[in-house]
Amino acid sequence: MTQRLYFALLLCSALVLAATPARADKDAVQFGSSIVVPEGQSVHDAVCFFCSVTAKGDIDHDVVVFFGNVHIAHESKHDVVVFFGTVRAEDNAAIGHDVVNFFGSVRLGENVTVGNDLVVMFGGLHAAESANIQGSRVAQPPWIFWTPLLILILIIGVVVREIRASQRRRYLAAYGYPPMPPPPAPPVL
Repeated sequence: MTQRLYFALLLCSALVLAATPARADKDAVQFGSSIVVPEGQSVHDAVCFFCSVTAKGDIDHDVVVFFGNVHIAHESKHDVVVFFGTVRAEDNAAIGHDVVNFFGSVRLGENVTVGNDLVVMFGGLHAAESANIQGSRVAQPPWIFWTPLLILILIIGVVVREIRASQRRRYLAAYGYPPMPPPPAPPVL
């Protein structure tokens, strides 16, 4: 038994030591702390959770943000994906491939170029007339998501209220109404 355990531990140790470590020399990954790319510098990928990305320099590949905002002042050479936040591209900025935003808004300045598709799901799209989107432009307004959700919540609320009222009526029919409190004592003079 000990010999099997020894060989299993030896095998696990060999696998751990032989694993290739991930390399992310020029990637910027943050959780809760914003990423700022200064002018004249670049990063490969920018991934941010609960924070924002401000890029005055270049982003060589993707930008992915959850619960934060993206501000592109110059160029992002691949995709920009944002969940629950805002994408803002300054005048003359360029985004190499796609812009995808869920539950947020996209603002494109003058002469902004998007190399492929622009998708805004359940948010707002504000693009200048001179913005150049080379692929498809898909924008679903927020009411398409929120209206059916609110109707469903109202229906559930009415059903729960009616079930509780029915249970209350059955309880009162079975046990009767509680006795009236005694009248207050007359004041003593």
